Amino acid sequence: MSLQRIKLTLAYIGTNFCGWQVQKNGPTIQGTLEEAITKICQQFIRVHGSGRTDAGVHALGQVAHFDVPTDKASIPWQKALNSLLPKDISVVKAEFVSQNFHARYSAKSKTYTYTFWTEKKYVLPWRKDYVWPVGPMDLDLLQKASAYLLGEHDFKSFMNVGTPVKNTVRNVYMLEFRPGFYPQELVMSIQANGFLKQMVRNIAGLIKCIGKKELPLQKVKDIIHKKDRTLAPATAPAQGLCLEQVEY
Repeated sequence: MSLQRIKLTLAYIGTNFCGWQVQKNGPTIQGTLEEAITKICQQFIRVHGSGRTDAGVHALGQVAHFDVPTDKASIPWQKALNSLLPKDISVVKAEFVSQNFHARYSAKSKTYTYTFWTEKKYVLPWRKDYVWPVGPMDLDLLQKASAYLLGEHDFKSFMNVGTPVKNTVRNVYMLEFRPGFYPQELVMSIQANGFLKQMVRNIAGLIKCIGKKELPLQKVKDIIHKKDRTLAPATAPAQGLCLEQVEY
């Protein structure tokens, strides 16, 4: 049977999902997509994502692909899927790609953001599912800490237990801070050739401790060098994290 590969760019609110990957515990992004595509095609269709996002993590530019029989290729996939998907998942773009394309293995890099809420006394109610309330932070210290994390390092100290990997070396191309949509928000943007399990949230946890002077700046280099997860601060909560873009 001849197949057509379709690439999706997805945006979603992760609050009500148990992450990307299909599991028995509750609804997932992958599972919800597969249900919609299967309903359209009247046969089970597997969806492959660029990577897993944890429960509560959001996306502006997650990428996935799936194969359909060529007689289904003419379906207006973006419109069809958006008519079936829940309001917290949107297909931003649907396009034909070659069979050589793979959402995960063809990716060259990914960009995530992590949003901190820097007002001490309150959080706007409609932002609570998208930010980590930490209070004021020293931006100068954050920028100095980011210099230690840029480049190629063994990030084993920032990998939580879970999916085993053979190599924990990653190359961080960019780590910057910018204002958010609201003046109380500070957004950390990070791009790398790949990320270990919960690596961005663990870096965010470190950044928070540096910015609030709970950890000396000099400790950053030591934490990286020791390659010991127990030496790094606790993992930042999921709701501040967003997969912004996958680069191919």
